[in-house]
Amino acid sequence: MRPLVLAIAACIAMPATAAKLVSWEDIQNDHQTTTDVLSYGLGLKAQRHSPLKQINTKTVAALAPAWSFSFGGEKQRGQEAQALVHEGVIYVTASYSRFFAIDAKSGKRLWEYEHRLPDDIRPCCDVVNRGPAIYGDKVFFGTLDAAMVALNKDTGKVVWKKKFADHKVGYTMTGAPFVVKDQKSGKVLLVHGSSGDEFGVVGWLFARDPDTGEEVWARPMVEGHMGRLNGKDSTPTGDAKAPSWPNDPKSPTGKVEAWSHGGGAPWQTASFDIENNMVVIGAGNPAPWNTWKRTAPGDDPRNWDSLFTSGQAYVDASTGELKGFYQHTPNDAWDFSGNNSVVLFEYKDPKTGNQVKASAHADRNGFFFVTDREKLAKGAGYPNRPTSLIGAWPFVDGITWATGFDLKTGKPIENNNRPPQPKEGADKGDSVFVSPPFLGGTNWMPMSYSPDTGLFYIPANEWAMDYWTEHLTYKAGSAYLGQGFRIKKLHDEHVGVFRAIDPKTGKIVWEHKEAFPLWAGTLTTAGGLMFSGTSDGYVKAFDAKTGDELWKFQTGSGVVSVPITWEMDGEQYVGIQSGYGGAVPLWGGDLAELTRQVTQGGSFWVFKLPKQLAAN
Repeated sequence: MRPLVLAIAACIAMPATAAKLVSWEDIQNDHQTTTDVLSYGLGLKAQRHSPLKQINTKTVAALAPAWSFSFGGEKQRGQEAQALVHEGVIYVTASYSRFFAIDAKSGKRLWEYEHRLPDDIRPCCDVVNRGPAIYGDKVFFGTLDAAMVALNKDTGKVVWKKKFADHKVGYTMTGAPFVVKDQKSGKVLLVHGSSGDEFGVVGWLFARDPDTGEEVWARPMVEGHMGRLNGKDSTPTGDAKAPSWPNDPKSPTGKVEAWSHGGGAPWQTASFDIENNMVVIGAGNPAPWNTWKRTAPGDDPRNWDSLFTSGQAYVDASTGELKGFYQHTPNDAWDFSGNNSVVLFEYKDPKTGNQVKASAHADRNGFFFVTDREKLAKGAGYPNRPTSLIGAWPFVDGITWATGFDLKTGKPIENNNRPPQPKEGADKGDSVFVSPPFLGGTNWMPMSYSPDTGLFYIPANEWAMDYWTEHLTYKAGSAYLGQGFRIKKLHDEHVGVFRAIDPKTGKIVWEHKEAFPLWAGTLTTAGGLMFSGTSDGYVKAFDAKTGDELWKFQTGSGVVSVPITWEMDGEQYVGIQSGYGGAVPLWGGDLAELTRQVTQGGSFWVFKLPKQLAAN
């Protein structure tokens, strides 16, 4: 990778209103306000729903570009971010750890920051960044060399920079940070995770003082590793003896080697259960991918869970203690992980009429989960404690690894689809056919929830892989997989499919198929719309009730980002990044070949209605 230049901040005169500080109350009300977008997920619950309705099922056909902004240079690659908007300024990150402030009215660049990246960064899945956070007079984002950076939101100048781990062994950061408030102490916290499971690092979740960047607490996601609080050791994650990871008498730690390099990185963005003071986030896959390396010799991998990986974690905002956990894929053998968004919502139980405070998660393993977050606040999900699982339904076709989930235990009903160990003297094990593949029934791209329809909107993919085990040993900074694979098509006519699912029943209400893999998030609005993007370059709007495609626009490159919407001077705007990249062209096998026809790009597009139509 070529050397990157020193960060620059082009300080151009800012609007006078840009000096207004962003308060916790502003962030807490983000889901209700229309002139700003202040959090990843458009609110603490990460529902990605806007109350705006000027652009609706009747007017969306007239939606047209207002302006576009090029990120410039040769550093195009995957643009996966969700932008923020405050006081007429758009804050958006781009590939190679870059940050831009753009005038929302004109598309003019206000300032730019380019982080100095070393040559030896180790991103597994492209040089992407998924967005910033904002609070007070600062904006925050993570970098590919495992640092968190705070910039003055009005000038782009660096306020503080904190390195949180060693990038040379595989640590990095691609997810957007998130701002929460500890309801006990009243302290506002900047929460972020680490990336790097594919290099055998232990995943960590951090909380920082947004003013100084100092660590408040840190929580490792592999059972038995020690957490920190106020700079001192606090408590181990789960049981100090880590009973979900088997013993190895030959190991210096007494555990299987993988325990020391166990993965679990919470590399996506959190949501926040303010009533229970819980940070809610997905935990990544255990490392290595080879499940036999996380199993006692001669034992069945299904006897071990490899906690606390490939699941949804509920962390006390005051202390960083792990309060509850639900594991989507115990002892994950397929790199299904568990990172993608955990969305908080409420619904009436159709049987009892009682309100249920729930979490929803569409997993890479192909199942859509609804869990009880009140039970999780009380410790559900640990061994020998009741499960929090309410329902688990498939949202893609052709799942091979499990037939369903036992609602009493919360465990999957596996289908003998784990890849076998290599036979004696063989270089690799026999190949098995797996669907979904490790790229998932969905992936990092966040789904949305509409309180108006009561439906979730999942950007899904239907594909498969040939999958086999390989020999491996851990080497710091090298890939730590122990698996070989080849991604392939499952259907001739499509890979991507948008699906609207009822969280009370698991019923698929509508679907819309796409030829290319989907890699962009979804957004719903009170105008009855669902917005998203496609890998062949379109921004699209659908009727949220029926799935009818109502509008599309070709951006010139694949769309693999997350749309937003806001109001300015009485007009509703929609914004989204264009620029193809991410994991599919790097890891996608046969599908990487399909996507080679997509041109590179790097831009931010903004759309609105014609003035005469917007005024009606």
